[in-house]
Amino acid sequence: MKNYTITVNGNVYDVTVEEKGAGAAPVAAAAPAPAAPKAAPAPAAPKASAGAGSIPVKAGAAGKVFKLEASVGQSVKRGDAVVIIEAMKMEIPVVAPEDGTVASIDVAVGDAIEAGAVLATLN
Repeated sequence: MKNYTITVNGNVYDVTVEEKGAGAAPVAAAAPAPAAPKAAPAPAAPKASAGAGSIPVKAGAAGKVFKLEASVGQSVKRGDAVVIIEAMKMEIPVVAPEDGTVASIDVAVGDAIEAGAVLATLN
């Protein structure tokens, strides 16, 4: 077995590779040295306290934060865009699940996000 550290899009993964079969030949070429893990980037802008509201606004898909449509303290109606994410070259609005006031914006433009991540909260 061989252990490797692989970095993909800034995410570091430790991988173990196992050769199967009795006649498997060992790899002759030298593997490149593993890259040093990167520190998490600092937030681009200060955010209101995370999770300040009781109503989460969650991402429906993984992607990158493209634009913030609302700001803390702004009133929004159900269906109003709060954040726009970019996934597979498409701009996808993440909308308010119900009427309320934006209590926090928990992401910044350019942040990579996973599906289901809380992007903002409402009161």
